[in-house]
Amino acid sequence: MTHKSGYVNIIGNPNVGKSTLMNALVGEKLSIITSKAQTTRHRILGIVNDDRYQIIFSDTPGIINKPAYKMHEIMNSFVTTALIDADLILYVVDVKEKADYEVTIGRIINANIPVFVILNKIDLSTQDEVNALINHWKVKIPNATIFAVAASLGFNIHGILDQILDVLPESPPYFPKDELTDKSMRFFATEIIREKILLNYQQEIPYSVEVAIEGFEEGEKLIRIQAVIYAARESQKAIIIGKQGSAIKKTGTMARLDLEEFTGKKVFLETSVKVSKDWRDNESLLKRFGYEA
Repeated sequence: MTHKSGYVNIIGNPNVGKSTLMNALVGEKLSIITSKAQTTRHRILGIVNDDRYQIIFSDTPGIINKPAYKMHEIMNSFVTTALIDADLILYVVDVKEKADYEVTIGRIINANIPVFVILNKIDLSTQDEVNALINHWKVKIPNATIFAVAASLGFNIHGILDQILDVLPESPPYFPKDELTDKSMRFFATEIIREKILLNYQQEIPYSVEVAIEGFEEGEKLIRIQAVIYAARESQKAIIIGKQGSAIKKTGTMARLDLEEFTGKKVFLETSVKVSKDWRDNESLLKRFGYEA
């Protein structure tokens, strides 16, 4: 019996639904999903295993055309790597998005890798609009296969999986067959806490903070986690904590409940807030947070 394996790398602009698509394809919540842009900051692998194949999906940060910080440059480098090591590219486009795609289209064509253009959120469009977009992208990337999906509803997702298997090369598995991702539980703890910050705070707060795990002890039934939220300014620290600690308590409770569901164990979560003004340009801190190009 032949076996297929390969990297299927998901790229696109911020907030087009890349993480929603990967979670739907993998069948697990591995990537943060919120309505805010620039939610994913790292490259996250989600592995789908079968006796006949291993599909390694890779969710990447949204492409930032004008990086403002060193962090943005590293996030863009994850996308560059994804264009190099892919066996197949899933280029996700929001059907309502108004953006300049030309630079990315050129990079995709030059990569000379099979590509699926995924027209996402078609539940927000008419059939005529979707048909027009399909024809538009057939011209833009002639060799691409076009899919119209609604990832948040799971619509037309199985069709993508079937076609992926047709494209993947014959190869032994790259990872053990019981692995779901390349990331550790510590990493997902930071992502779950950051997701709750994205949900609970407004304006610049979600984009100005990062989470570091200072302590992680996993027992048979209990996991103890010490997390530090790094803010860029003292005023942000006060907002994150909230009146008499109410805001950070709400965030911590939401994160703990998600962590308990994710791990299947009781979780004791302790959170604190520190200020580091230039963390988005501080290379040593960025490495500590996992931003290594």
